[in-house]
Amino acid sequence: MKKTIAMAMTGLSIVLGSCGGNNPQNTTSQDDDFKYEVDAFADLQILRYKVPEFESLTLEQKELVYYLAQAAAEGRDILFDQNGKYNLAIRRTLEAIYANYSGDKTDKNYQEFETYLKRVWFSNGIHHHYGEEKFLPGFSKEFFEAEVKKLPADKVPVMENQSIDDFFAMIEPVMFDPNVMAKKVNQADGVDLIKTSANNYYGEGVTQDEVEAFYAKMKNPNDSTPIMYGMNSRLVKENGKLVEKVWKVGGLYSPAIERIVGWLEKAKGVAENDAQKTVIEKLISFYTTGDLRTFDKYAIAWVQDSLSRVDFVNGFTESYGDPLGMKASWESTVNFKNTEATKRTEIISTNAQWFEDHSPVDPRFRKEEVKGVTAKVITVAQLGGDCYPSTPIGINLPNSNWIRKDYGSKSVTIENIMEAYDKAAEHSGFSDEFVWSPVELDLLHKYGFITDVLHTDLHEILGHGSGQLMPGVDPDALKAYGSTIEEARADLFGLYYIADPKLVELGIIPSADAFKAEYYRFMMNGLMTQLTRIEPGKTIEEAHMRNRQLIARWVYEKGKSDNVVEFKERDGKTFVVVNDYAKLRNLFGQLLAEIQRVKSEGDFNGAKSLVENYAVQVDQKLLTEVLARYKALNLKPYKGFVNPVFEAVTDKDGKIIDVKISYKEGYVEQMLRYSKDFSSLRTYN
Repeated sequence: MKKTIAMAMTGLSIVLGSCGGNNPQNTTSQDDDFKYEVDAFADLQILRYKVPEFESLTLEQKELVYYLAQAAAEGRDILFDQNGKYNLAIRRTLEAIYANYSGDKTDKNYQEFETYLKRVWFSNGIHHHYGEEKFLPGFSKEFFEAEVKKLPADKVPVMENQSIDDFFAMIEPVMFDPNVMAKKVNQADGVDLIKTSANNYYGEGVTQDEVEAFYAKMKNPNDSTPIMYGMNSRLVKENGKLVEKVWKVGGLYSPAIERIVGWLEKAKGVAENDAQKTVIEKLISFYTTGDLRTFDKYAIAWVQDSLSRVDFVNGFTESYGDPLGMKASWESTVNFKNTEATKRTEIISTNAQWFEDHSPVDPRFRKEEVKGVTAKVITVAQLGGDCYPSTPIGINLPNSNWIRKDYGSKSVTIENIMEAYDKAAEHSGFSDEFVWSPVELDLLHKYGFITDVLHTDLHEILGHGSGQLMPGVDPDALKAYGSTIEEARADLFGLYYIADPKLVELGIIPSADAFKAEYYRFMMNGLMTQLTRIEPGKTIEEAHMRNRQLIARWVYEKGKSDNVVEFKERDGKTFVVVNDYAKLRNLFGQLLAEIQRVKSEGDFNGAKSLVENYAVQVDQKLLTEVLARYKALNLKPYKGFVNPVFEAVTDKDGKIIDVKISYKEGYVEQMLRYSKDFSSLRTYN
């Protein structure tokens, strides 16, 4: 999925949308008694989101949302297993301890245990959901062993013919040793990215060279409609030979996929129209066969369904979890169109050809004809898999380049999630701490939210949908750098055009100066404040963070001679200052042209140079300062959500007569319920 990550992309700008002195950990934002904040622990804050206008849906639409929401929950175990082969064993052991614990709950070991369990739930495994590094328990091995030994024998997920001591020998290094399975996704240059990544997309002993050679043999450079090779399988060695274990009914992950299909069958029965019914049928067919040509047919049908109000994503979509960008994590969203707000995105998509034609990139790399670009603002109703609890605030699909070129793409901005971030960030004190002057504060107060939303719109609708590959270029040519380059490309497209007079002419931005709010936010974030997510001594690993620093550092360095952007100090603190917004826009355009060239030509060395020189390394002195200032605010740098609960109301014959929505379920309560009701996979797959 080409997606805009919440908080990764825009969360800091939403914090900047308001200023004040109160700490959000001490003051819960409310709106008509709706409590946005649910829980806070480690570096995480758990929020709720509203689903406005759900009651305006028809009964059939509500029923459709209900079935799709159930399907969205059924894939949770798949993601846990994809993220690491021992994740289900660890989660189920921790949950058993939690359910059976009878000791002192004020004990430090137990309190650290609770925090660790909450983090495992949030990250869908033992590696940080964003930083990719393994987080370690704060409780002792002795506490862990003692509590496991107290459990009923059937609650300890040992392997077949495995003793409890063997279980400890297997699981404890994975949990406690910082050098074992240290990173879920390793992007470091010069090492075997497969052997040094802890994800479960590849079997024991499989190397990066073997993976690249295996899939290179499958690809035909003259194929104008290539499938996304390897997207829905684990690549393993059997008797020394590489074999794909396909995720499908009857294959790997079959128990969970069968249940997903069961809910999709029910959803098909209440589809809004024939086009939506066809989408669901093709998705079921893909899940049943595992055939990637069938997946492409599903993706085309999904793009072409523009009339249904209720929509969804369900399946193997996101490739950020694979260091080579091939294997796709399981995820889901269920949503419906925000009709009023969609008027804005429809204006943008209607004018897509104008934006493409006036792009500052080489005309060879532009699309001569932009096809099928549809865009809407949605209200998300349910999150699942790799979109839960941490979720994007913008999505653009499908990922296949040829489908995007020949059939178009579908872009969404998730405005109710953005609103939840905005509400939860009120009175944080962040702006007072990091914004240079009242001039920038005034810009952010006036235009911060609308330009934040518009940048997301432009990123998803136009950015990801723009440009084209040159004939014969492998879509995977940029390898480990592909995700960073693609996100930078989309971001730059949005940054370049948010300052264009065309947006004022179209009536979708309130002032010719409004863009300055987004420019300032982006540069401050990319150069400095996103460092709140980096540990001392570490480099930047995550693709979206690399993208932002790449852009900000490149334009900062290239604009030095004209002092376009600078660092200033006041009272011993560092601030980012933009001195020339017009020249900054010109620099964004120059970098967009180069990034598009790299993408279009499949220039691996060009991508490597940009990423390694601008996106990875961190100014450790600045990092130390930023972390200290942020810590004083007592904020959480990462946020995620609990889902609302949908309840089907039936008559005496079992027919659904209504679907009710509730926002009362807590974080721990929801996670335990999901583990009880939506956990169909074996512990070891």
